[in-house]
Amino acid sequence: MVSILVFPGTNCHEDIEYIYRNLGFACAFVKHTESRLPRQTRLAVLAGGFSYGDYLRCGAMASTTPSIRALKKYADNGGRVLGICNGFQILCEAKLLPGVLMRNENLRFISKNAPLIVENTNNFMLAKYKINQLLRIPVAHAEGNYQVDIPTLESMKANNQILLKYAQNLNGSIESIAGICNAEKTIYALMPHPERASNFKNINRFTQDNSLENIAGIEMLRSLV
Repeated sequence: MVSILVFPGTNCHEDIEYIYRNLGFACAFVKHTESRLPRQTRLAVLAGGFSYGDYLRCGAMASTTPSIRALKKYADNGGRVLGICNGFQILCEAKLLPGVLMRNENLRFISKNAPLIVENTNNFMLAKYKINQLLRIPVAHAEGNYQVDIPTLESMKANNQILLKYAQNLNGSIESIAGICNAEKTIYALMPHPERASNFKNINRFTQDNSLENIAGIEMLRSLV
């Protein structure tokens, strides 16, 4: 089962559910007030949106909810987690991943198809891609500027925790980082939206050219489960 955490202001949860149901997985929505995840959970997803209206810092209020406390227990036991966009922000605020997401360098909301470069494939999410492969996946964020202190950055590099980079640094992120994971490779996060690059009409073309922007996210999401 894929458990999808939902907060006031989340708006991509139904897209995530649609993708995983079409991939053949059962799904359940977990409200912010719930204190445990479904027992059958194989993957917990924090979808994109604007939790609590992005007041204070993006993800800060959501990170204090009962459902995040339940997520931490799940993650502490090796449970697999994915955060997309606002989900990335929440995971950083909850200290489940290092670093912080700040306002875009140009102080503008960015919504476009972004070329990404695959940095590491020794992980569940990108195992079927190739290092340096170019993907095109939509981004839509105002606070996607990922920053982390240099010692932590060097540690992340040594542990192969940097998964994706922007081919063109569109938001000011340190070293163009677009997606990361924890050292144990159980918690994943990225600012781009793979669920918006998942056209099932072309799913059989993945093996021929998985850089196609309308299918590039399908295998990424499937591989995590």
